[in-house]
Amino acid sequence: MAATIQQIAEAAGVSTATVDRVLNNRPGVNPATVDKVRAVMAQLGAGMPARGRPRSTPNYKFAFVLPAARRGFFDMIDRVVAQAAGDFRHQHITEITHRLPNTDGADFAAELAKMTDLDGIALLAPDVPQVKLAINELVRSGVHVVTLFSDVPGSLRETFVGADNRAAGRTAGLLLGRGLPHGEEGRCLMLSPPTRFASEIDRRIGFAQVLEERFPSSRLVELPDLPEAEDQAYAFAREFLDPARMGGKVHAIYNIGPGSHGVSRALQEYGYDSSLGFVVHDLLEMHRQLLVANVVSYVLQQDVHYAVMTAARVLRLLCEEVRGALAVSNPRIEILTAENLA
Repeated sequence: MAATIQQIAEAAGVSTATVDRVLNNRPGVNPATVDKVRAVMAQLGAGMPARGRPRSTPNYKFAFVLPAARRGFFDMIDRVVAQAAGDFRHQHITEITHRLPNTDGADFAAELAKMTDLDGIALLAPDVPQVKLAINELVRSGVHVVTLFSDVPGSLRETFVGADNRAAGRTAGLLLGRGLPHGEEGRCLMLSPPTRFASEIDRRIGFAQVLEERFPSSRLVELPDLPEAEDQAYAFAREFLDPARMGGKVHAIYNIGPGSHGVSRALQEYGYDSSLGFVVHDLLEMHRQLLVANVVSYVLQQDVHYAVMTAARVLRLLCEEVRGALAVSNPRIEILTAENLA
C-alpha cells in the first residue's frame, strides 16, 4: 500500500505542505530538506504517494506562537484564537497555540525552531538574532511564517499582519502634545518595559519623532525599564513620579506596554487628576475601567480578531500558492475615549 503524504511528513519531520512541494517539484524547499523527503519516500517504498487528504479540501495545521509572559494583550490574542476555532474548522484549518518562554531570546528561538511539522506559523516574537535564524530555517524547510502584531524585520518571514506601530507612537505623541501647556516646558513621560519586541521599539521611535517635530518646547523623559507586573510597576512609578525627583509634575504620560494599573495608583497618590494626558495600548478590561474612571485619556486599539483571521487566511493562501496571497490590508489604529466605548 502506498504511503500517504501525512506518513511521509511524519517520518521526515516536516509539514505536509513541504512534502507536497517536493512531490510537485515546486520551489521554496531547501535542497537538504528535499533530499530528506526523498530518502524517506525511498525507505517507505513510496513512489507517488496516495493523497492522505483530498486536494479539493486540504486540511492545514497552523500554529499561533506567542510569548509565555502573562501580559493582558498576549492573553487576549490567545482567547481570540480559541474563540475562532469554529471559523478555522470551516476553512479546514487545525490551529494550535504555543506560548514560548520569552525571558531569553535563545530559549524562545530554540523552541520555535522545533516546529517543522506545521504548514504555517503566525508568530509574535522578540526581535533578536536567534529568532531571525529560527524563522529563516523554518521558511527554508517549507513552513510558511508570518509575523503577527510585532514584526521581526530582516528575517525571511513572508509578511507582517498588524497595525503600523510607528504610526501608533506618532498618534500618541500628537494626542498628548496638543494637551501640553503653552508658554512653558511640557514634561512628557514615556514608559516602556525592557523590551525586545519591535512593536514597542517602533512606538517609542514614533512618539519621540512627533514631539521633536511638532512640539519642540516639550521635554521627553524616557523610562524604558517599567516592570510588567502591576505591583512592581506601581513601586517603580511611585519612585520616578516623585515631583522632587522629576523637577516638577509631568503633564502627559505614554505607556507603551503593560503596567498601566500600577502607574495609575502612583499617579493618584501624587494627586494627579484627569487633566493629565495618559495614553495606553489595547482595550483590556483594566484599561476600559481606567478609561471610564477618567484616569486614562485615550486607548489606542487595533482589531485583534481581524488580524488573527487575516494571518490564518494569508497562511492558507500561501500553502495553496494563490497569487496575491501577501496583499494584506492591515488593521488601523482606533482612538478610544470614555465617550466612544462600545
